[in-house]
Amino acid sequence: MGSTRRKFTQEYKDEAVALVLGSDRTIAEVAKSLGINETSLGYWVKKAKSSEEAEQRPLSVSERAELEELRKKNAQLQMDNAFLKKVASFFASDQK
Repeated sequence: MGSTRRKFTQEYKDEAVALVLGSDRTIAEVAKSLGINETSLGYWVKKAKSSEEAEQRPLSVSERAELEELRKKNAQLQMDNAFLKKVASFFASDQK
């Protein structure tokens, strides 16, 4: 009879990864001490490292240009939205 699959919270995974990355212990040692599968912990560590690398990667020229364009568009839309709110409140008060 098979055992039920255990689910770990993201907080638990993060703490387990921190144990590996913050010490000289191997993935196997940490996995054994926590009573979890070595492969699972290895996957969590790999995923954490790749997400850290993606966050630290600088923006390319095209990404930076797109970001500037989107920020300008966002600012314009916010101004349009504020104007429309004022117009709507003006016409709503004019109706009374």
